[in-house]
Amino acid sequence: MKDNTLLFEILDYNQKFVESHEYEKYETTKFPNKRTVILTCMDTRLLELLPKAMNLGNGDVKTIKNAGALVSHPFGSIMRSILIAVYQLQAEEVLVIAHHDCGMSGLKPEPVIESMLQRGVTEETMNILSYSGIDINKWLHGFESVTESVEHSVEVIRNHPLMPKGVPVHGLVIDPKTGKLDLLVDGYQD
Repeated sequence: MKDNTLLFEILDYNQKFVESHEYEKYETTKFPNKRTVILTCMDTRLLELLPKAMNLGNGDVKTIKNAGALVSHPFGSIMRSILIAVYQLQAEEVLVIAHHDCGMSGLKPEPVIESMLQRGVTEETMNILSYSGIDINKWLHGFESVTESVEHSVEVIRNHPLMPKGVPVHGLVIDPKTGKLDLLVDGYQD
């Protein structure tokens, strides 16, 4: 039996947070102060480290997170979010920031699929996906090189037919232990 207390711990804390007006120190607008949108990884080590390593505070940037900081589909939700940030939320630059020691690095689909099957996804469902033209192995495959992954995502964003010309798209890799940033793609050079 799973321990069902996490949600209620969160809700209890939230009630106290609101009642004591703790939210007031985080008030800002929906527009990023530094006019930037960041695509980064959902890795837990980056939650506080990335903003601190970049001198970012609440309200400074739009942040989009997914597994691996990947733009895997040019018309998926990640790219849509970047375009909305640029066209509607005053973002003028894009940063793709992946990290060393990422779970998507070298990720093979077989163990993920095996875990899915063990947790109740049926072979029939897998077959339906396959018959529908979905290559689950390709969809779940990670990347071999964080550098190539960042460069690929930068290129997808930069060359997107709906991305306005002149928006700098930068590519970086952060060390999840020290916060050191390595610049891979300088978007000002284009």
